Amino acid sequence: MKEKNLQEKVISSTKWSTLTEVVARLVSPITNMILARILVPEAFGVVATITMITSFAEMLSSAGFQKYLVQHEFKDDVEKHKHTNVAFITNLGLSLLLWIIICIFNEPIALLVGNPGLGHVIAIACIQLPLTAFSSIQMALYRRSFDFKTLFIVKMIGISIPIVITIPLAFFGLSYWALIIGTISMYFLNAFILTIKSEWKPKRFYDIEILKEMLSFSMWSLIESISIWLTLWADVFIIGSLLNEYYLGLYKTSTIMVNALMALVTASVIPILFSTLSRLQNDEFAFKKVFYKYQRIVAYCILPMGFGVFIYSDLATHIMLGEQWNQASKIIGIWALTSSLLITTSHFNSEVYRSKGNPKLSFISQLISLSFLIPTCLISINYGFWALVYSRALIRLQSIITGFIIMKFIMDFPIISTLKNISKPFLFTITMTLLAMFLSRISDSTLWSFTSIVISAIFYICLALLFAKDDVKSIKNVLKKNG
Repeated sequence: MKEKNLQEKVISSTKWSTLTEVVARLVSPITNMILARILVPEAFGVVATITMITSFAEMLSSAGFQKYLVQHEFKDDVEKHKHTNVAFITNLGLSLLLWIIICIFNEPIALLVGNPGLGHVIAIACIQLPLTAFSSIQMALYRRSFDFKTLFIVKMIGISIPIVITIPLAFFGLSYWALIIGTISMYFLNAFILTIKSEWKPKRFYDIEILKEMLSFSMWSLIESISIWLTLWADVFIIGSLLNEYYLGLYKTSTIMVNALMALVTASVIPILFSTLSRLQNDEFAFKKVFYKYQRIVAYCILPMGFGVFIYSDLATHIMLGEQWNQASKIIGIWALTSSLLITTSHFNSEVYRSKGNPKLSFISQLISLSFLIPTCLISINYGFWALVYSRALIRLQSIITGFIIMKFIMDFPIISTLKNISKPFLFTITMTLLAMFLSRISDSTLWSFTSIVISAIFYICLALLFAKDDVKSIKNVLKKNG
């Protein structure tokens, strides 16, 4: 693929990806803000355990084929379609098998995750597994061809589901059923629309040799996904098993809201970054240039966001979740702070590993993290819920050190280059934070909090305009191209 054509596709797809994620990440928190004022934390706790199960089953059924279809270089469309068909049939078969197993053992599974008596709820919710099989492969093909415009249309339809289905059902008192029905409806519409619009359609073709070929890559991708799943859900499993739905709902909803806020920036970048790096995997100079460019731009947005939410966590909680979630303030604050540091320094490392066809590095990284995470959670839970919250958030910083080591010694990304790349946004953020801390001591009124946030934001922008003109120009160019 010629560099000019690739650049044009990247610009166009970044525009649609950014538009998709910005709209989705704005609508999703707003609907969650509404639902948080209707439903109690226990309802979100029940759904969190169901999501934990379905996400694990979806990961197993996909077998990492989506990443293979995006990353692999095919000789022609015929070869690509053959691989796609094998991936689809395998995905669908595994998802149906897993759903049947969950239905048969629904009560033991419910007991295992701390929701005894809700086995039938889990079985019904998992109908989304075969529905996902109809859409996940098509999504991979769209990402591979940089057709994010189609994904934008599908996403917009999907995010309307909570507005027209979930929120009205919650008003009628359906509790966690409102969330479950809304999710199933979204998966059904995604499957229907993507299957209809896709140029590729499933055919009666299957080849064991092609399956073996894909599994040679996808097995490591699958193992990596399992390790990531464990990292994301180990704390949820421990809280659900040893505490109750209230604390689980409080914890998971708080972290989800912070992640959704951060995803306003990261979610539009990751699909493009992976697709672009995959096409540039044999051009080392261009590869590193693209990586550092995206990392630096993200740092300018994410660092002030995370530090700001940490300083104004009470106000952020009141806006995002409402008065009945006051206890969530501490969770939201510490999670936002550690998330901003983690995203800026090491969040995109796995995209480098996978785009180079080496997902086992991401697995090794996740395995190291798990060796710290699980003992930390098991020990800290003995000292109470809040001990686990802070320990879980702070132990995430270990991933930064691990990422630096792997990127330096295996991927040839010097630590000093990464630190220099993000040094200006980091120093500007620290300076802004000191000002915000000073201003926050003047008054604790809501009006002054908003005023001090505006002052701090203007101060941060002025620092960038004065001392990082080249970076500001680069960001403007990207925004101009995406616009």
